[in-house]
Amino acid sequence: MWRDLFRRGRAPVTLTACLGEGVYALNAFLTSTSMPVAVLEVGGVRFIAWSTTVYLVAAIVAGSATGFLKGRFGARRLLLAAAMLFLVGTLAAGAAQDMGTILVGRAFQGAGEGAIAAACYALVAERLPSALAPKAFGLMALVWAVAAFGGPLLGGLLTETLSWRAAFLVNLPLIAAFVLLVRRAVPPQVVAPDGAAVPFGRITGIAVGIMLIAVAAVARSLPLSAASAFGGVGVIALMFLLDRRAAVRLFPADAFRPRTTVGAGLWVVLLMPLGQASTSVYLPITLQSLWGWSPTLAGALVGAMALSWSGAALLVAIPAGPGWAVPCIRIGALTLVAGLVAAALAVPTRDGGLMLACQVVIGTGFGVGWAFLNQAVAAAAPRQDRDLAAALVPTAQSAGYAIGAALAGLIANMSGYAAGLAAHTDNGRAGWIFGTGAAVAAIAALFSLGVRRAAPIEAPE
Repeated sequence: MWRDLFRRGRAPVTLTACLGEGVYALNAFLTSTSMPVAVLEVGGVRFIAWSTTVYLVAAIVAGSATGFLKGRFGARRLLLAAAMLFLVGTLAAGAAQDMGTILVGRAFQGAGEGAIAAACYALVAERLPSALAPKAFGLMALVWAVAAFGGPLLGGLLTETLSWRAAFLVNLPLIAAFVLLVRRAVPPQVVAPDGAAVPFGRITGIAVGIMLIAVAAVARSLPLSAASAFGGVGVIALMFLLDRRAAVRLFPADAFRPRTTVGAGLWVVLLMPLGQASTSVYLPITLQSLWGWSPTLAGALVGAMALSWSGAALLVAIPAGPGWAVPCIRIGALTLVAGLVAAALAVPTRDGGLMLACQVVIGTGFGVGWAFLNQAVAAAAPRQDRDLAAALVPTAQSAGYAIGAALAGLIANMSGYAAGLAAHTDNGRAGWIFGTGAAVAAIAALFSLGVRRAAPIEAPE
């Protein structure tokens, strides 16, 4: 029963996880509709994908370090410190006069949100029974839906009636409420550090690799762009190889090994957002710059994806049984492919109804399988790796969006589509961006075939 999430002392964990998810979703979708106006005002259209990439790279760094920081300082201190980072970033972005300051603010926001998301996922995996995990993720999906559907509308209204800056600063009372809840819900912990150093070298290496891919997106020559992209992929691969041989690992032993459920599942977690990033970055600015839509109307269409994600997640969580997990994961990945293919075909038509249907299909693809995917990765990991696996899920998701944003930016800039957006001129290249996203999602669907049913996680009742 859903009420079991709030019984036997589980309410504090449930509420903390839900509010952490809500702050993340609302911030992400507020900026999706305000950022096009911001970059057009400060002259940063060429770097619009970076506003997503730097945010997510910072989230990856913070999320990767969360397991170590949580063990060293406790969940309460970690969550409060992360909230302060997010606050600093919000103030910087909201007061920015140039694109550089916006990017710095987004980096601080990402660091705060990355730690909050990873810590909340770890709390759910640690404190709730496995039987309640799909319902917990379903409830988080509902909160995410309210925030993600309302966020674009609120961001659009604030941008139209006040300023794009107001869409950033509206986060201030929300993060204040989160701080108050954490102080009440998460007790201080006495922790005994094991003396292991946080492997910031490998974390930084992964961040550098993703930023090299982002540099490829704005490089003005094809050779430099190709070298930067391949160099970034190489650096990331090297960091994973080094991690497997390290005494203190960042990632579970089977991370990204396609013949294991953990590895195949993490590939799906990475590649589904990587494919969908094409629409999350370029659909709002396309609607506003080329289709002539208002920020509010564009925000409503963006929010439809979030609403369908959460609606589908709730529907599959209600009757969920052990046999549902693997089929739902595979169906979800295939549904995402269909939605992105349809979006690539729909953009040239300028048909709002058709694009709305595409957004609903894309969101449904995530909603059908995402909660089961989260649980499958954690459940399939060896007991000693379960915390690492649980924390890696949101980190891999952020990495997917970051790399996907960089890839979409690369295609947009090399094809001249970004220049067309700045000049409000359609050159018909949007299909290439969304079509590439569909191809990436198809690879995710292939990896989903390697996900198998795992034993349930034992958790305290």
